[in-house]
Amino acid sequence: MLPKRFPDREAIAAVRGAAERAEPGQTLDEEHRVAGRVMARREMGKLTFLDLVDRSGRIQLIAREKIDVDLGDIVGVAGKPGRSKRGEPSIEATELQLLAKIRRPLPDTFHGLTDVETRYRQRYLDLLMNVESRELAATRTKLVAAIRAYLDDEGFLEVETPILQPRYGGGFAEPFVTHSNELDADLYLRIADELYLKRLIVGGLEKVYELSKDFRNESISYKHSPEFTQVEWYEAYADYRDTMDRTEALVAAAAEAAGSTRVTFRGHEVDLAPPWQRVKFVEALEAKGVWSRDEAELRARLEEAGVDTARDGSWSQLADHAYSHFVEPQLVQPTIVHDWPIELSPFARTTDEDETLVERFECVVGGMEFANAFSELNDAEEQAQRFAMQEAERAAGAEESEPGDPDFVEALSYGMPPTGGCGVGIDRLTMVLTGSDAIRDVILFPALRSK
Repeated sequence: MLPKRFPDREAIAAVRGAAERAEPGQTLDEEHRVAGRVMARREMGKLTFLDLVDRSGRIQLIAREKIDVDLGDIVGVAGKPGRSKRGEPSIEATELQLLAKIRRPLPDTFHGLTDVETRYRQRYLDLLMNVESRELAATRTKLVAAIRAYLDDEGFLEVETPILQPRYGGGFAEPFVTHSNELDADLYLRIADELYLKRLIVGGLEKVYELSKDFRNESISYKHSPEFTQVEWYEAYADYRDTMDRTEALVAAAAEAAGSTRVTFRGHEVDLAPPWQRVKFVEALEAKGVWSRDEAELRARLEEAGVDTARDGSWSQLADHAYSHFVEPQLVQPTIVHDWPIELSPFARTTDEDETLVERFECVVGGMEFANAFSELNDAEEQAQRFAMQEAERAAGAEESEPGDPDFVEALSYGMPPTGGCGVGIDRLTMVLTGSDAIRDVILFPALRSK
């Protein structure tokens, strides 16, 4: 029977560090224990050389007698660190235990695992064979930890809100639907955390955040996944200007933790260090010649520019289409696009200058949006009116319009202080900070079609 444990092991990187103190051909008189997977094997006379790998790194293992070990086996070793005659940091085995036996051959260890489909479906093989994939997973963990540390240090309280919800809200998206046998009611996997987090602001928690899984029953693309991770935070007595500054600081902290604020994303060198450029939604569309408050005129301008508007059933859909087609793809350096039309933002307060615009912004880099934020609407009556407007659009065929939520309106009726809120997509931010071209590269187990 194989051993159930291998106690007192050290990280291979630490033992390699000890071995590097030795001169070529020298073995140090000290004992260490390591464990890992055998990723290479070479024979030289009576000597056997193995490459042993764990999460921290790689070291050469030298055995002075024949050993029954295959590529991919997991072994535990006691031995003395040193350098081979060629100067390679090594550990000379005095004891070797087989801890797990491989039953299927590993992919080609020289070329690594290059088939993209296999990398996604068998991520464990991808991680075994490609150090870059292991580093990417570690980078994601670092940036999430940095985001959590930043918000904790700024006095935010981390909370949990329901994943199964009786109503879905907080975004324009199609939900996943399930059914509770006990409650005899349909429930929805949340598409956002917003409405519950703002209830906590009403309750006096003042500064809250949630790192969450959210779900949208929509298309899969290089930047869309039906299951995704985001961080949302809400801050009482702040507005969208304060939230712009906080978003820049949070992203910069995550970037530093991941390596640098200067990154290469989608073929462009970008710098995430604050301050970012800021442009207004309307001015950006005016510069492209595709802005109008009249639905027929806006549709005509888009069609003249070669845009198919057949699926755009309302002015708000046309405006959003114009932005996503002409503006967003052109924003390479980190950019804050602010002051959006009220029709596209049912939870944001209007600007002081124009009541048809709201205090909302999106953050874009490399032509991809990765954050969305508001000065949150805190007037219960106005919120009820906004919901009614969205319900009218739904009745007219705009299925993605926000459904009403009378329970949330009731919560607002108890008074919510002025509040700034933001949601940042963790998957997309990881794409940016690691230079990944597809969201499936940064999700360990992405959604895939069945074979």
